[in-house]
Amino acid sequence: MSWDFELVAGPFGGTSEGPVWDGQAMLFTDIPNSRIMRYEPETGEVALWRTGTNGTNGLNFNLDGRLFGCSGGGRTILRFDPDGSNVPLPHLLDGKRHNTPNDLAIDRKGRIWFTDPNGRLSGEEREIDHSSVLRLDPDPQAEGGWTLNRMTHGTSAPNGLLMSADERTLYVIQSDYQGIRDLRAYPLRDDDTLGNFTVLQVFGEDFRGVHRGLDGMCLDTEGNIIACGGWRQAGPGPMVYVFSPAGRVLETHPVPVDWPTNCAFGGCALDTLYVTTHGGHFFRIDNTGRRGSVLFPD
Repeated sequence: MSWDFELVAGPFGGTSEGPVWDGQAMLFTDIPNSRIMRYEPETGEVALWRTGTNGTNGLNFNLDGRLFGCSGGGRTILRFDPDGSNVPLPHLLDGKRHNTPNDLAIDRKGRIWFTDPNGRLSGEEREIDHSSVLRLDPDPQAEGGWTLNRMTHGTSAPNGLLMSADERTLYVIQSDYQGIRDLRAYPLRDDDTLGNFTVLQVFGEDFRGVHRGLDGMCLDTEGNIIACGGWRQAGPGPMVYVFSPAGRVLETHPVPVDWPTNCAFGGCALDTLYVTTHGGHFFRIDNTGRRGSVLFPD
């Protein structure tokens, strides 16, 4: 069954990202304009929800309904409080500032897992010598109420990430256009560290150039991974993929514009998929036949 992509907002002329359902509406980021937009599906209204986000990319809620985002411009994770304030979380790893947060996942313990690539920083701006998945752990005894830890090694350009519903697997997208582009599954050990990853998918190149690989992703209730990826310049083109937890390709759905960036389920039944793009589009798909799995709202 082919999916019907309905454009409900944009294009805004720059990258849209971070779609997340707040229980009543979809929030998504307009990165170059440093703002968060809110789409109300019942009325079709799109309104400005938050400004001053300093290039925030990915968004996610914790179990209590508090919203967090990856501020690439601010080089920090932000908490978006109900009073309108954007609160930065601790950003020093072993005394050095981390890179530019891209995407995040939050587990039931309130820990914030996020990718921290350095590709947008000059050599002089880089204080750490790696691009990794980092984790902020709530810690009342720590300065700022959080501790920051490095969770992966061997990643050069980590991008989208996603926690499985049982929180035993962390899926990570690697997006190195001069190196490896793949989808990885890291087991979460009993000591809360990550084990050796399994490669679920690898993206190569053809006579036209390198394949883009994947970007952002979400889960359905069957544990499948719905992921945005591809571009028109090489490979199979802009696409939304459905992968099984083992990495098998179950479905592919061409996107009507180039460079899809992220996706998330919304609606009261979590059965509508929303897709963002590099050009600032915001699409709605009502006929996926799937339902989303999210931490909040339960």
